[in-house]
Amino acid sequence: MRHRSIFFLLLLLGTSQAEASRCLVVFSYHQGYEWNDGVERGIDKILDDVCDIKKIYLDSKRNPKIDWIRYKAREAYEFAIRYKPDVIIAADDNASKYLVMPYYQHGNTPVVFCGLNWTVEEYGYPYRNTTGMVEVSPMKTMLAELRTMLPSVRKGIFISDDSVSEHKDYKYYKKYFQREGIRLDSAFVTTMEEWKRHYLSSRDYDFMILDNNASIHNWYRPEIEEFVRRHQEILSLTTSRWMLPYAAYGITKVPEEQGEWAGKAAKSILEGMQPAQIPIVGNHKSDTWVNPVLMQELNIKLPRLLYLRVKQFRE
Repeated sequence: MRHRSIFFLLLLLGTSQAEASRCLVVFSYHQGYEWNDGVERGIDKILDDVCDIKKIYLDSKRNPKIDWIRYKAREAYEFAIRYKPDVIIAADDNASKYLVMPYYQHGNTPVVFCGLNWTVEEYGYPYRNTTGMVEVSPMKTMLAELRTMLPSVRKGIFISDDSVSEHKDYKYYKKYFQREGIRLDSAFVTTMEEWKRHYLSSRDYDFMILDNNASIHNWYRPEIEEFVRRHQEILSLTTSRWMLPYAAYGITKVPEEQGEWAGKAAKSILEGMQPAQIPIVGNHKSDTWVNPVLMQELNIKLPRLLYLRVKQFRE
């Protein structure tokens, strides 16, 4: 009798495992990149106990060549053919551009995207089998608070790594700032030495936006932190938390928000909802930071109401 009970228990467990939902998450970037890790934490928080999760990393920040990204996307697609996921989560732009758009457009596999910068139009979304969350930088809030600190602001420079998403960011920043009467130039760099050179040449501007460093070669944080402390002359801002060691002020996006939303949407799909029934949305969470060391050296005092709600960056 005992053996029969064990047999039926094993049979039940086998059936449960066989029927477990399968979730495939394709990340555009790599583990260790703070944005990617935050999105991943958000997804895991929601889906860890919901489905069997497989993860693929396209690694397109460190390897931005199109041939590489297409190769990795094709590799992900071939894995998906074997794995047969019940839902796919595509994180950030390149997963949509090189995997979803060519292989899953209006297909039968449900897809949830997240982290798409600014707009979905270039990918033709929405498809009947997709939904997702768009990633929008808090540039309007940034400009409003910039003007409280520098009322006569007229021109700035946007310094970032030379990647698709950063060019896309700059396009929207430039258009908005120009509409508000502020000139915004740009510098896209691939090495730490280039970044330093543009940082030094920014002294003629009123402010700088330090957007991202993720694909800059030979970046060494202690060296850059010392460099910034020695050479800072104008206000520096960022929307990326990992740039706070080098920027005096930050209004940063929350990557976990993207991951959690994507996880909840995927869970709803696994429970029977159609992707088209879930509206595409934009992110709305942000954190406001001040780097007290850098801000003090600039001798800029924040308005009291602004000061009361900022977080102090200390690492």
